[in-house]
Amino acid sequence: MSSIEVATDLFDQISLMVVDLAAHPADKVEVVVGVPQFPAGSPIGTKTRLPDQIQISEQGESAVDRRGVDGRVGLVHLRDDLLHREVATGAIQDFPDPEPGLGEPIATIAEQFGQFSLNGHTEILLVANDSQQGLGWRMHAPDGFLTAGTAVATGAISVGTVSVALKQAKEQMSEKMVPLAGITAAFVFAAQMFNFPVAAGTTGHLLGGALAAILLGPHIGALVVTVVVVVQALAFADGGLTALGYNVLNMAIIPAYGGFAVYSGFRKLLPKSKGGVVAATGLAAGISVVLSAAAFSIQWLFGASAPVPFDTVFGAMVGVHILIGIGEGLISALTVGAVLASRPDLVFGARDLHPAQLQESGKVPLRAFIIGGLAVTLLVATVVSQFAVNNPDGLDFVAEDTGFISSAEEHSLGDSIFADYATSGINNEALSLAIAGTAGVLITLAVGYGLFRAIRPRKRVPV
Repeated sequence: MSSIEVATDLFDQISLMVVDLAAHPADKVEVVVGVPQFPAGSPIGTKTRLPDQIQISEQGESAVDRRGVDGRVGLVHLRDDLLHREVATGAIQDFPDPEPGLGEPIATIAEQFGQFSLNGHTEILLVANDSQQGLGWRMHAPDGFLTAGTAVATGAISVGTVSVALKQAKEQMSEKMVPLAGITAAFVFAAQMFNFPVAAGTTGHLLGGALAAILLGPHIGALVVTVVVVVQALAFADGGLTALGYNVLNMAIIPAYGGFAVYSGFRKLLPKSKGGVVAATGLAAGISVVLSAAAFSIQWLFGASAPVPFDTVFGAMVGVHILIGIGEGLISALTVGAVLASRPDLVFGARDLHPAQLQESGKVPLRAFIIGGLAVTLLVATVVSQFAVNNPDGLDFVAEDTGFISSAEEHSLGDSIFADYATSGINNEALSLAIAGTAGVLITLAVGYGLFRAIRPRKRVPV
């Protein structure tokens, strides 16, 4: 459980921690305010009705105002701050939310639990359950993590690189690569919905840049993941709008071009076989994640949004993303291996192998391959995503651990229908996530297919 620190009196005996699951459904962020010890029967009211002695910082105000809560206050945990252990727990009442904020008085704490004083300090945790959960943690950098100047600079670099990639992709794009590029974009979107556990409450998810580059070439691969990042920012409120420059640079451009360069180096060292292709894919994909983490750290050096030293951010980012890179490498290697087994001629990174090595005689028809790829993609988005671990990913974990998580700004499209990968108006959590995942796959497929079909070389018609 992470904490948004709020100004408190050193002599406060009680801290009230409210977890707003409507804004943070993974039960991972809490707003902490200091509450002086109060007599039995005293209510803890709304933000506007809290005792005058409580001082809520601007940061705390933002978190409280982010979204109104309407649901059940599920449990209360009492923790001994000195012994770092839970000493009591219990359920408390439902509460309405007629207006933004925390609504009417949440509970009369002393009526239900009496008066508490544990070594002079008691923490009371109120968990507000919301039925629309989605994935909980954002997967990409929000607005505010880097300064405006850095956002502009990385935006300019990304726009320039994407423009070059479009020009190069137009020369390389063939008719049969158009649907593969669209399916790859949709698959990367779906795979990114699955956060796998790493260590110490951290998760990782696929970046997909190196994978797309090995399947399609670095230029098209960079464009594929760019499509994914843009769709996620605009339709799913994942990744800030002003952060698009560094999200595209760190998630699409650096993993695609850097990952493919590393892949090419490993191909020279490994056997020229399908096994060599798969092994090089796994190694390159894993390293591409570390390159992405290092890139963010360098951007932090020039555009830090908080007084956290570069070496602290760099060490934390690279350390945790080495572990995430293992998952990235495994997923990428398995994916490329599957494509090699069914349509080896579609793997850009294996084009130098002899046809006999690729066993082309057993390849699957292109139509069947595309339909099968779409089916697998939808399965990942609707079923596999249900098992995603609701813990912070590498970037959020580092931001919390090093102290710049408070720099994050609220997404301007946070109230959109599929924000946080949950479907607005659908109360069933699994169904809400499945609908959002399906919509994301179809939107990404349509955008990707449309883009690559538009840039493919036109056949000249004889006059």
